[in-house]
Amino acid sequence: MYKLYLRVRDYECDLQKVVNNSVYQNYLEHARHEFLLEKGVDFAALAEMGVNLMVVRVELDYKRPLTSQDDFYVTVKMQKISRIKYAFIQSIYHKKSDQLMVSGITIGVAVNVKGRPMALALLDEIALIPQIENNLDMK
Repeated sequence: MYKLYLRVRDYECDLQKVVNNSVYQNYLEHARHEFLLEKGVDFAALAEMGVNLMVVRVELDYKRPLTSQDDFYVTVKMQKISRIKYAFIQSIYHKKSDQLMVSGITIGVAVNVKGRPMALALLDEIALIPQIENNLDMK
């Protein structure tokens, strides 16, 4: 499972002195991008080829708030859920306590220059990695 460590910045907090709910999507997006970059996905190269990765659905469950200067980490797991859709299962944990702060799922697709969803072999390969690792763990 991929992990990205971050710290809450003061300007991400609202009047209640907690991270604004919209900021969590930024954390999750940043972690997804870092995860994909680590796996060899070059967003600029894909765009030059006329392929764009798009989010089509986000669902979040807010458990506990983060506050200014909290250290935390975001986890990312990826699964293929249809011929063209990929799920990113993500969670945000407080680093010191390991408490779950936010959990969510983001559904993404690759689209061509006409905006039509398409299969992308590179994403298929990345989505298979956790399944292979799980099978190896069972042996």
